[in-house]
Amino acid sequence: MEQEFEDIDSSGRWQNLYNEIRNQASEYPYKVAKLPVNRNLNRYRDVSPYDHSRVKLENSENDYINASLVMMEEAQRAYILSQGPLRNTCGHFWLMVWEQCSKAVIMLNRVIEKGSEKCAQYWPTTEELQMSFTDTGFVVRLLSEEDQSYYTIRVLELQNIKTGEMREIYHFHYTTWPDFGVPESPASFLNFLFKVRESGSLSPEHGPSVVHCSAGIGRSGTFALVDTCLVLMDKWKSPSSVDIQKVLLDMREYRMGLIQTPDQLRFSYMAVIEGAKLILTDNSAAQHNKQRVLPRSAPSLEPELPPPPPPPRPHLNDSKPNGQPAPYLELQAASGDHLMTTEPDSHDHNMAEHSGHVRKRHREERIASTAQKVQQMKQRLTDSERKREKWLYWRPVLLNVGAGAALAVGLLVCWMYSQ
Repeated sequence: MEQEFEDIDSSGRWQNLYNEIRNQASEYPYKVAKLPVNRNLNRYRDVSPYDHSRVKLENSENDYINASLVMMEEAQRAYILSQGPLRNTCGHFWLMVWEQCSKAVIMLNRVIEKGSEKCAQYWPTTEELQMSFTDTGFVVRLLSEEDQSYYTIRVLELQNIKTGEMREIYHFHYTTWPDFGVPESPASFLNFLFKVRESGSLSPEHGPSVVHCSAGIGRSGTFALVDTCLVLMDKWKSPSSVDIQKVLLDMREYRMGLIQTPDQLRFSYMAVIEGAKLILTDNSAAQHNKQRVLPRSAPSLEPELPPPPPPPRPHLNDSKPNGQPAPYLELQAASGDHLMTTEPDSHDHNMAEHSGHVRKRHREERIASTAQKVQQMKQRLTDSERKREKWLYWRPVLLNVGAGAALAVGLLVCWMYSQ
């Protein structure tokens, strides 16, 4: 992959490559987004969710929101790529987060950029601490806020007013990524990505995380592309086995226009190359440590000893996903989701063996559960689209019949008066 990057870079072919990908990408209908009732729910007229992959609100008179479900089955990843909420869609946004059981919202833009509002202020600040969305029945509270040089991590409490149920939601906010641009360096972006992974929010045991910028295609597409490619590289243990262009085209099957500029495409390559070095180096070190720690007489099927827990992070360790007690979560090298545990470090080999079996069983259960969820999502999308297509087919017929009947009655009345 590095050689491919060098070849493209030295010949200045990023614009040509970007154009090729754009020309190869499939286009699908987005009729629902263009309905008159939904026009004021779209931030940009030229960015719409496809009908077959749009997220549908369940407990709302209008099920429309400008967001797409992107499912990368081979990587066991699912994302909701969304536009930045408008002032009149913030309630819809939180309804979607609740219904999809998302554990995190990943925000890649600032509210105001270049003097224009790119996103509504949909979460409470340290001054107000709480926001209410009466149109959909939710209250959002700020529990904690951790500011870094170029990103902020918040823990929010999302409460369903109707049921009283509360959930903790992570809000990962990258604050230095310019619109139509790229981050300052792959290192800073990767650090942010790994922070998101550490929370476990991207793992299959939660609903898809919501990723948004302003339009939900440029910066959001870059985030999802890099994360998916790194998961696949870690899975196959070989950077050369991942075709970034193919992965991007697969993602564009679910949402139009992902990756908006040649620079974003180039940056994606750089981030994947640098991220692969980190992941593969960590794997090699972990394997080396495993061989040193295990006794010489240990059988080959001895379960892998758990790595030492990461340093404590006060804002993330006490999380309870979706209102439930947090399960034992391991530092998972295979997917890159570094999850934290409050269990004390132990050198007891019996505990390590038990932990290894538990982790293996949990991994198998997550994979099976994710496959089932993907099929259910596809079935819901198919059934809903079939119903809507029938309605869209018959609606003009019914309207024409009604108009014809009205015209006939009018002519009859005129004839009667003329007699």
